[in-house]
Amino acid sequence: MSPGKVSPLTKVKALVFDVFGTVVDWRSSVTEELTLRAFRKSSSDLPESLKTRLHTLTEEDWGRFAHEWHESYGDFCHSFKPETDTWKSVDQHWRDSLVSLLESWNLAGLFTATEIESLSLVWHRLLPWDDSHDGLEKLGQTYVTSTLSNGNTNLLRDLADFGNLGFRKFLSAENFRAYKPNPAVYLGATRELGFEPDEVALVAAHLNDLEAARACGLRTIYVERPREEAWAYDKERCEGAKEWVDLWIGEEEAGFVTLSENLKQLA
Repeated sequence: MSPGKVSPLTKVKALVFDVFGTVVDWRSSVTEELTLRAFRKSSSDLPESLKTRLHTLTEEDWGRFAHEWHESYGDFCHSFKPETDTWKSVDQHWRDSLVSLLESWNLAGLFTATEIESLSLVWHRLLPWDDSHDGLEKLGQTYVTSTLSNGNTNLLRDLADFGNLGFRKFLSAENFRAYKPNPAVYLGATRELGFEPDEVALVAAHLNDLEAARACGLRTIYVERPREEAWAYDKERCEGAKEWVDLWIGEEEAGFVTLSENLKQLA
C-alpha cells in the first residue's frame, strides 16, 4: 500500500474465518487418524484379500486418501443447488464420501458401520495451526470474530472447543441453506452480524473463497497455509490476486498473530 493511502480494512468491524485449512490443519489430523485406524485393523480378523490390501498402504497413501476425501467436500459444496437440492449437511457428506472412497480404494468391509460413523467425525477433531489460538485471542479483542465455513454448526463448535479457538460467533453455510461460494452465505453472514459488507472481512487460505466474498462487497484477507491454495498451479492468476486482496499474510509469517499485528497498525 502506497504512503498516505487509507487501507480499505480501516472500516472493518468483524472478521469471518474460513475454517478447514485456514484455522485448522485438516491434512495432518485426518491422515494421522486414518493411519492409526488402519494400523489397528491390520491385526484384526479380516478376509485375507483385505488384509493383504491393507498391508500395501503407507502413510503417504493414507495422505492421498485424506486429500481425496477433502476434495470430495469441495466438489459437494460447489455442486449443491439450494433451489432444487434437498439439504444435506457436511457431516452427512463426510460419512457418505468415506463409504464411497473405501469402496473405490478396494477397502470395503475394512470398518464396521459404527467405526465408519466414528471415523467420519474426525473432522470434528482437527488440530489448529500453531498461531490460531493466540491470533484469534488477539483479534477478538478488537473485532467480532466468527466462523464462516461450509461445515455445519455443531462441527464448528466442536472444532472451537477442541482447539480452544475462542470465536465470538459461529456462522455456517447451514444457517443459510447454501454452500460457499454461493453469495447467500457471504451476504447472510454480514446481515447476521449487523454490518455492511465492507465492514466485514473474510479471512481465508483459499483465493476462490476470497474472490467470491469480494464479489459480494466483503473485504479480503489472505493467510497462506501449506498446500492449501488451489490456484497454486496457475502462477499468473495467483500473483494477480495480490492486486485485489486487501491484506496478504505469507506462509513464512506467523499467520493470525501477524494478521493481528498488521491490523493493529490501522487503528
